[in-house]
Amino acid sequence: MDAATATAAMAVSASRRPLLRAGFSAKGSRRPMSKRQLERVGLVITGACILLVTLVVAALIIMVSVKGLAAFAHDGVSPLAFFTGTTWALHLTDSTGMPYTGALPLIVTSFTVMVLATAIALPVALGSAIFAVEISPDFGRRAFQPVVELLVGIPSVVFGLMGYRVVAGAMKVIFGSATGLGILPAAIVLAVMILPTITTFSIDALRAVPASLRQGSLALGCTQWQTIWHVVLHAARPSLITAAILGMTRAFGETLAVRMVIGGIEAMPAGLLAPASTITTTLTTSMAVYADGSLQADALWTLGLVLMAMSLAFILIIHKVGKGRGAHA
Repeated sequence: MDAATATAAMAVSASRRPLLRAGFSAKGSRRPMSKRQLERVGLVITGACILLVTLVVAALIIMVSVKGLAAFAHDGVSPLAFFTGTTWALHLTDSTGMPYTGALPLIVTSFTVMVLATAIALPVALGSAIFAVEISPDFGRRAFQPVVELLVGIPSVVFGLMGYRVVAGAMKVIFGSATGLGILPAAIVLAVMILPTITTFSIDALRAVPASLRQGSLALGCTQWQTIWHVVLHAARPSLITAAILGMTRAFGETLAVRMVIGGIEAMPAGLLAPASTITTTLTTSMAVYADGSLQADALWTLGLVLMAMSLAFILIIHKVGKGRGAHA
């Protein structure tokens, strides 16, 4: 090799060094990143996702809080009158020119529907979970649980239509109700809607109980039902409580199906078959009626704040139960 050829080769090699430092191979393709670089990229991406979710949740809480408190801070609505008043009529005004913003009937109806729906669904869900896990696990795994999970995908409007035709019609025939609408039909429809949620989580809770506990109970001479009642249910109690609370949360926030069978009357309910209205149904029917920034709109935002506060309370209870379960374990 003569001197000119050697000099040219050295020049080409020197020109390739910046590309190699930048991560490109001699053939022009980019070299794979090192493990440390991959870890940094993964850290940045996952950190950005966490930041995004945190910002969305914080923005939601701040926006609803600011809007919800505006009725008290700027519009002069009394918090005591709001939570204890029994007349909700935003289109009417009293002697002082203020609309009637007594939200107690809506709050009472919301809690009544939620408690009744949970009381109806919980025994059925728990009994179904016991059968699917303890009595016939093969049937539960292959047939029952897939069918239950299918109910989760049914739209709320379908449950509402079935409730309006079937449940409300049954209320007319059985109790002689004029319309068949009210708290009881809404609770029955909600019970069917939250049944898959409670059942699925109950099945998971029972399956999480170690088999050694069952075997030890049977070895001591206990029957299968004694083992289920005194051992399995006791061990799964925190998770079963969580399942019930998740069902209550779903029931408390449901809107469309309840709206179709509850009647929509914003007054203190006179009975289980009297037409009434929940917080969610009032929000859906009234929010688009009033201009943003008006006292009526601010009062509706306050209802949304109450709804969000109750949902957060349910979440805190679930976390409290989960911590207690961890400490017990």
